[in-house]
Amino acid sequence: MSDHKALILDEVRKYHLEREDGRGFVPGVTEIWPSGAVLDEADRVALVEAALDMRIAAGSSSRRFESRFARRMGRRKAHLTNSGSSANLLAMTALTSPQLEDRRLRPGDEVITVAAGFPTTVNPILQNGLVPVFVDVDLGTYNATADRVAAAIGPRTRAIMIAHALGNPFEVAEIAQLAEDHDLFLIEDNCDAVGSTYDGQLTGTFGDLTTVSFYPAHHLTMGEGGCVLTANLALARIVESLRDWGRDCWCEPGESNKCLKRFDYQMGTLPAGYDHKYIFSHVGYNLKTTDLQAALGLTQLEKLDEFVEARRRNWRRLSEGLADVPWLLLPRATPRSDPSWFGFVLTVDPEAPFTRAELVAFLEDRRIGTRRLFAGNLTRHPAYIDQPHRVVGSLANSDIVTEQTFWVGVYPGLTDEMLDYMIASVREFVEARG
Repeated sequence: MSDHKALILDEVRKYHLEREDGRGFVPGVTEIWPSGAVLDEADRVALVEAALDMRIAAGSSSRRFESRFARRMGRRKAHLTNSGSSANLLAMTALTSPQLEDRRLRPGDEVITVAAGFPTTVNPILQNGLVPVFVDVDLGTYNATADRVAAAIGPRTRAIMIAHALGNPFEVAEIAQLAEDHDLFLIEDNCDAVGSTYDGQLTGTFGDLTTVSFYPAHHLTMGEGGCVLTANLALARIVESLRDWGRDCWCEPGESNKCLKRFDYQMGTLPAGYDHKYIFSHVGYNLKTTDLQAALGLTQLEKLDEFVEARRRNWRRLSEGLADVPWLLLPRATPRSDPSWFGFVLTVDPEAPFTRAELVAFLEDRRIGTRRLFAGNLTRHPAYIDQPHRVVGSLANSDIVTEQTFWVGVYPGLTDEMLDYMIASVREFVEARG
């Protein structure tokens, strides 16, 4: 490192410390966010250093992150992409690849998913001409069960794509077994659940493919970004092709002849020896990330265990502090799981002497940020009403989520003082209305 660069980075460290000085919590004044990035001096320095080196495209930092994150998550391959939404699109689209031959998903095939979730788990199903099959969730865990998924399997069912709700694992071992028994693909949307375990095994390691988001709200952040992981090398190769314009070549940008056969291929009806860097085997996209994002991801990854423990600790503090409050259904972990929580979910009893909207308004007025459980019942949204889909069983709990449920934060940036203020505010409101 040059002396000039070292001087700049030293000034960045000083700048970071100056910005962080004097920040204190003032109840009712300081905004308590439900989610957010926790960024320290190392993160700021990593971003500036990448910018100084002008690493503006995917490069060495991206490859290093992919390798380290794959090892951390227990998968053979990880492919960075520009968002968690793009990761979901790539994972679902990979299952339609002609390279899967008879196992490929085709238009009209069905994919089982959950009605009470986020659109980006469902949109890739529709975007690939497939049919979502919606099942309900349990209140408290806010996840589907293996029994509900089993009841939804029909003659055209070819895959299952479900998110671990707010970090709380669904019955993933049982659902993975269902997938194996019925020759179905399983995609785990692990965007909210990095670090969660089920039966002592990391979520994201049960399915054929798993996806992660690095949006600022999530466990790790790159600002924007996402990742597709798999233990299946054939699927990994398809994901890479789809992410990188659909090209058949696997050379990284800047590499020219890694396979030593660049001008020896004959594919499709192209002439023999056509440049492999410009042969396309999929109708793909350009969904890559940049090295600036990956540089931030590398420093964030070093803090993952610390972040996960903070989320669990904050969730326990809220759970203990609100345990005896009437009219509120508190969240519970799925049996045999240890969640890396994304949020703390509250459902207001429909018979309560107050409404969800009134409680939310009270909290928001106190600068305590709240969020809905994403879309609630997706089948009730204008975007999906006229889309092809199938519903199995009642969606009564998804409707309750739509009407009665919200969540508050547990992310590592919250202090004990903030959490205690949140607890006191909820208790004050309920006691005044009770």
